[in-house]
Parts: sequence; structure tokens; C-alpha cells
Amino acid sequence: MKVIVVRQPWAWLIVNGFKDIENRSWRTKHRGPLLIQASAGLPTKSGLAEVRLYASKRGAELPAEFEAGGIVGIVHLTDCVTSSKSKWFEGPIGWVLSKPKRLRFVPLKGQLGLFDAPRKVLNRLGLK
Repeated sequence: MKVIVVRQPWAWLIVNGFKDIENRSWRTKHRGPLLIQASAGLPTKSGLAEVRLYASKRGAELPAEFEAGGIVGIVHLTDCVTSSKSKWFEGPIGWVLSKPKRLRFVPLKGQLGLFDAPRKVLNRLGLK
């Protein structure tokens, strides 16, 4: 199973069913289940305030705190597009996401790009 690292609070927005597009500068041929890992770094107070406003305009209220540095959920990657009617699309490439589900937090050191989930992480998540 593949993993993608996403900064908070974007990872929270994805796995809680608000954000249906992940904006990237590159395409992937991967389709199907995709684990969402929250990056270890958290936004600054001013950065978080900016994202709170952005999310609020799109109908999402963010929590006070976020998990960071591990797996937070799973989605299905259904397509990569260059345009979308989604209120979250900014491009240039939008990864179309469906079936979001929060998972029990499992710490994991991130990597760039898509990478394979370690077997021990899949076991802890019950996703063998």
C-alpha cells in the first residue's frame, strides 16, 4: 500500500472528508488505496490562521490541535486531473480523492513522493 505525506491541517481536512483534491505539481499512475501521513512539522500560528480562514470559506472548521509525524487516515486515489470543479482545486495537478477514513495514529518517518508503507505499519493498522 502506498503512502503520501501531507502537511497539516491539509491531512486532517482530507481524512475527515472535507478536502476531495490533493494539489500536486506531478501526476501519479497509482490508483486505489492511499495512506495519508501527516508530516512532522506543524504550521506557524499565522500560517494556521490563514488556513483556518481558507477552510472556513469552504465549510470546514479546523480543530485546535493536529496529529503530526504519522499515518492519520486512508483514501482512494481515483484520478489525476488538470481542472476540477472542486472548491479545493488549485492545481496544477489535482489528485482526486474519495472514501476518506480516519485511522488510529501510527508514527512513521516520512519520505518524498509516494512510498510503500512498511509491513509493521500495515500490521498495526490491521491492513495486512
